[in-house]
Amino acid sequence: MGFFPAPGKAFNRTRQAYLATALAVADTHWTRLRGLLGLTADDFRNGSGLWIVPCHGVHTLGMGFPIDVVYLDRTMTVVHIQPNLQPWRFAPVRRQAASVLELPSHVAAQTGTAVGDRIEINPTEDPSPIPA
Repeated sequence: MGFFPAPGKAFNRTRQAYLATALAVADTHWTRLRGLLGLTADDFRNGSGLWIVPCHGVHTLGMGFPIDVVYLDRTMTVVHIQPNLQPWRFAPVRRQAASVLELPSHVAAQTGTAVGDRIEINPTEDPSPIPA
């Protein structure tokens, strides 16, 4: 039994790269409040992700591992990236963000994700990549 019982996916349409293939959604007061608290780096490895909706900023208080934070506007366009946010830190608040993707540290750099990229969130099924 893991944190991601019904994996969804986060796909960077611009870069044709998956950001997360085991994506949980935090869209209630309780799930947004809990976030990744209680997980270890082993629980939250490459392929894992948490999509927080709605969200303008996050913190890593109480966490024991760094994360990448990708801020998305209402059109699912990346408006800011906070790479390698260390434990016990606050990420900046971005008012233009409608949601945030929390990913294992270095995923944004490994996938080439940048401001302006379009992200597709699919909670239950696989997006069909557009051929290059």
